[in-house]
Amino acid sequence: MGVTLSVMACFVRVRVACFRVFGLIRFRVIVVVLVVVLAACSGGGGPRSLTGKAAAIYGGECAPADDREVTVYSGRSENLIGPVLEAFTCETGIEVAVRWGDSTDLALLLSEEGDRTLADVFLSRSPGPVGFLESKSLLGVIDDELLGLVGEGNQSSTGTWVGFSGRKRVLVYNVDSVSADELPQSVFDLTDARYRDRVAIPATNGSFVDWFTVFRDQHGTDVAKKWINGMVANGARFYSGNRPIVEAVGRGEIDMGLVNHYYNYQESAAAGDRHRAANHDLADDDIGSLLIITAATITANSENTELAHDLIAYLLSEAVQKYFTEETFEYPLAEGAEPAEVLPPLQALKVGTVDFDDLGAGFAQTIEIIEASGIVNQ
Repeated sequence: MGVTLSVMACFVRVRVACFRVFGLIRFRVIVVVLVVVLAACSGGGGPRSLTGKAAAIYGGECAPADDREVTVYSGRSENLIGPVLEAFTCETGIEVAVRWGDSTDLALLLSEEGDRTLADVFLSRSPGPVGFLESKSLLGVIDDELLGLVGEGNQSSTGTWVGFSGRKRVLVYNVDSVSADELPQSVFDLTDARYRDRVAIPATNGSFVDWFTVFRDQHGTDVAKKWINGMVANGARFYSGNRPIVEAVGRGEIDMGLVNHYYNYQESAAAGDRHRAANHDLADDDIGSLLIITAATITANSENTELAHDLIAYLLSEAVQKYFTEETFEYPLAEGAEPAEVLPPLQALKVGTVDFDDLGAGFAQTIEIIEASGIVNQ
């Protein structure tokens, strides 16, 4: 008899909780805990539909659980990817063990673990950590059939990663304190005196680090250094991440900031007119309009490559792509997938013009340049 849907949902949540507590210890060694929780979760009766966000992805009955398992290191947050993994397990019967963390930290962990890692799939919120792992030959090759689900610009030229969603860089601004004629056309404008003490930068955020690495690649390290040093001299303020900047701009704490596009849509959806911020798209050919992709990879030492491929294919399925764009307002990357209606047409600097495969080697130097600028002390 198949496991009921409510039990399956509990099963996934317990696996995640145990992985968080016990690190890399396999879930099956704590069977006693599982039995107790499953007994508590089971309410009897026939299968029921998933609830919450996972139900938007898969509304059918769960497949019976079996012995198949895939291990994921996820640099994407649990509140976003958790429902996807829950739906995947429910629909396929494939169990998922997850280790959550910062993409950079997980990439460093994978490097330390080497051939001892239990990870089959690595999900990164940005391509920098992926390039780092590729430079150390720690990524496997994804099948051509799976790579073919996205355009050439959204996959590795060597087949080691595939993009599954995109975040465009924009300037978020306070609609009450910034007039239309004050909005810049380029990030290079932001070092002008008229923007003194008005701009926020998430300098240690992973997507900003990736963006600045591409900045260096496109314009040269000397130009990139001059820009960030000029921003510091012009009173740019440091924030730890994109969302804190969007929130600060929305309440009028600072006039504008460089962020990923989707945070402002999320805040606007949650707060309505109380949120006093809007996105400004810089010029289409400006480095400030870069599309940063989230990437999925298979580790070089995975012993479950077939299941890993199944999971990545699920990320690119119509239901999951729709979930990403309607839940977080990201741009879907699978061929044929349509972005949410609220999103403007994507005319950012094309990812295909940037060789993300070569960025891993410059990742560490980017961090050194950012730290040396003094922005984190602003």
